[in-house]
Amino acid sequence: MFMFEKNRVTKLLKIKFPIIQGGMAWVADADLAAAVSNAGGLGVIAAGTMPSELLEEQIIKVTKLTNKPFGMNIMLMSPTADDALEIAVKYRVPVVTTGAGLPGRIIERLKPIGTIVMPVIASVAHAERVAKQGADAVIAEGNEAGGHIGEINTMVLIPQVADAVTIPVIAAGGVADGRGMVAVFALGAEGVQIGTRFVCSTECNVHDNYKQKIINANDRATMVTGYSLGHPVRALKNKMMKSFAEAEKNGLSIEEVESIGAGKLRLAVQEGDVNLGSFMAGQSSGLVKKCEPVASIIEDIISGAKKQSKKIAELAE
Repeated sequence: MFMFEKNRVTKLLKIKFPIIQGGMAWVADADLAAAVSNAGGLGVIAAGTMPSELLEEQIIKVTKLTNKPFGMNIMLMSPTADDALEIAVKYRVPVVTTGAGLPGRIIERLKPIGTIVMPVIASVAHAERVAKQGADAVIAEGNEAGGHIGEINTMVLIPQVADAVTIPVIAAGGVADGRGMVAVFALGAEGVQIGTRFVCSTECNVHDNYKQKIINANDRATMVTGYSLGHPVRALKNKMMKSFAEAEKNGLSIEEVESIGAGKLRLAVQEGDVNLGSFMAGQSSGLVKKCEPVASIIEDIISGAKKQSKKIAELAE
């Protein structure tokens, strides 16, 4: 039987279940993070490109909504990354996850004050590098994930990273239920990071159109753009994504291509513009069938994982 409680990830983060909520820019706010933490996982506030004043308000708010550990995600390529780091230091945020860059300076600044740092990585080399720099765990994210992605699929990334480092590995990309959790545990992970399914929670404050697009999604509902810019992004197909892909195909300048996607995530999150918004979501969208409370989502994932692991054990007899 797999251990879904009291493993290295739950002990490190002081949480009940090894489930980390993804740091989704403009989606992962204090309300969602607190709900996940209160339900036994680790809720994460996404700094993204959020102005420092707003981010600080979110950190203060989450401490009023939960007395459980929570985290902040710092997107290192963001122009506001330095401000987010200073806020993490000021409020001694318990856990920081990082993405889209090398986290050496984050680790150097936060480790001395006791913050747990878990970089999102997309390759073995990246995992080995951050482990040497002092990361407490790595979040190995496969190509199936939503938002910014790497090249390698979860199925082959997780076991190679688990073989390469001694720190805990948390799997991200393609996991939305208990079956996925069992699968990545079998590959060597000790926790999961889930984003897309938590978008369809009652506590998530995105526009209802965002949630409905995920619920209506099938297995081929997403596409990837941005390879020409060096930072590919997976999102649900719509007019904006197709226009972006066409601009890349036609060889438009980087500035022209980037202008097509500028501000489109907030347009999706806040206004629900189904044509021009960027509805970042993973390939697991096809597994999400309804909107429900965070506590119910986590309960379903854990119960499903236990049921699936029992089935596997029976097959092995």
